[in-house]
Amino acid sequence: MTKRTRRKFSADFKAKVALEAIKNQKTLAQLSQQYDVNVITISKWKAEAMDNLSSIFGGKQQEQESDSNVQIEKLYAQIGQLKVENDFLKKSARKLGIPDNELKW
Repeated sequence: MTKRTRRKFSADFKAKVALEAIKNQKTLAQLSQQYDVNVITISKWKAEAMDNLSSIFGGKQQEQESDSNVQIEKLYAQIGQLKVENDFLKKSARKLGIPDNELKW
């Protein structure tokens, strides 16, 4: 009995096989024999494809939302950094004897 080495399949190949499995024109056993891939592997690819179908059509909106969330987080971090710097400068100015009303920030 020979031991088979683990094969890596491209995303295009997985999509092709999963799409054929979703179409149900052939059984999983037939697809397994045709593409020389285990039935369980094809089942996993099919399930993964079905789970991710909604993201294909809503992808741009979700991508924009995540981009704007990242940008908001960066802006909040920048605001926090600027507040810390501003407080530091105010304390330093007070130590130098500069009154608050003369500070222009």
